[in-house]
Amino acid sequence: MREVSIIGIGQTDVGEHWERSLRDLAVDAMIAAIKDSHAERVDALYVGNMLSGELTAQEHLGTLLADWGGLGGTEAYKVEAADASGAAAVRLGYLAVASGVHDFVIACGVEKTTDADAETSNASWTYGTDAEYEGNQGVTVPSMAGLLMRRYMHEFEVTHDRFAPFSVIAHANGVNNPHAMYRSPISAESYARAGMIADPISMFDGAPLCDGAAAVLLCPAELARRFCARPVRIRASAAATDRLAVHSRNDPLFLQAAQLSAQRAYLQAGVAPSDVELFELHDAFSILAALSLEACGFAERGKATALAGEGAFDLHGRTPICTMGGLKARGHPIGASGVYQVVEVTQQLRGEAGANQIEAHLGMTQSLGGTGATAITHILEG
Repeated sequence: MREVSIIGIGQTDVGEHWERSLRDLAVDAMIAAIKDSHAERVDALYVGNMLSGELTAQEHLGTLLADWGGLGGTEAYKVEAADASGAAAVRLGYLAVASGVHDFVIACGVEKTTDADAETSNASWTYGTDAEYEGNQGVTVPSMAGLLMRRYMHEFEVTHDRFAPFSVIAHANGVNNPHAMYRSPISAESYARAGMIADPISMFDGAPLCDGAAAVLLCPAELARRFCARPVRIRASAAATDRLAVHSRNDPLFLQAAQLSAQRAYLQAGVAPSDVELFELHDAFSILAALSLEACGFAERGKATALAGEGAFDLHGRTPICTMGGLKARGHPIGASGVYQVVEVTQQLRGEAGANQIEAHLGMTQSLGGTGATAITHILEG
């Protein structure tokens, strides 16, 4: 297997792009990544997306974007793994380059939710759960997060206000991200006043569904410096799954897929959690942030909220999280979020994170599909 590097990144602003189509967003991100890399060819395109067919009546997305992105004739596919679709595209791109099948691959993530009303978008998001045993019984993604948070509060004797630091951190970091949907800080007091959407999940516990696209261009590490002054190497790429329905899992409060994918990534990279200097986690809901930190070895079970309150995950804390705002403040364009995470760690490792820059040489991303049934982890080195 060859070593793989990121030589180009691109992203659009995240938000409600009423005047732009899904293809417009994706092509902009792809072209930006190609320009950033200075590469003269692309051998394959993998597009991470969850809901293009349902919300925009457009499937065959890989070929569409190859066509409109000036990559006619290029091998191209859509990849779907619920919220982890973007990370899945990055992983497939990594495998294609590492195996020697292709030399230059674009992994793009894109989602366009504002082409449908909010009720339809949120109902479609539930397609990432078990349709027969969860979705058809009225379960929504926010309500499932609410069930998990309520159980966590009971099991570990934690009050709702202890989750506030996850949202406060994300919004504080989002202030300095020019691509973020929300660029205003929030306080613990405003978190406490937020209205409930699926008790105890409040408006400040959940990330907004929105529009956006991000892309990375990958190539063999041995070629990377021909195109990029500061290439970022993918030290590890790993994926795992758990039971799709939460009620079928051995322990609903332990993200087994997150743990497995992280352990596989640590083993591949030859590192431990203590070596990771920043972690872009999947904070679609604050409860998932806490469970991810615990599953990946950054906190003991039931202790993530306490550590967050102590500043361990602040921008300049022990293990910074959501350094560019995370899903909560940057926004959660579902199938694109996993690629945004990789782009943001790449910015940090290349010294391009602006006011949010931290000193780091090793960063990790983890994207979750649904309520944690899929987890895809990448470890990057600058």
